[in-house]
Amino acid sequence: MTRNTIIGALAGLALAGCVDTNDNRELTGAAIGAGAGLIGATVFDANAGWTVASTLAGAAAGTLIARNTRTNQCAYANGDGTYRTAPC
Repeated sequence: MTRNTIIGALAGLALAGCVDTNDNRELTGAAIGAGAGLIGATVFDANAGWTVASTLAGAAAGTLIARNTRTNQCAYANGDGTYRTAPC
């Protein structure tokens, strides 16, 4: 990854933080998570496949964190493969 990629990812993170309203909180979380995944892959000098995977995983994690923050409901494992939701 080049320095321009890192600068672009940081700029995207900064802009994503500026558009945070209640209507698009999950979109903002996805953008911030994707940027964090991209930066992480760049720091570890990952190949293209791992860069895509870490960016998508970051976007998914950011979306879930934003959704849990908005609803104050988190998923907890019961230990038998099922989950329950309760306040965070």
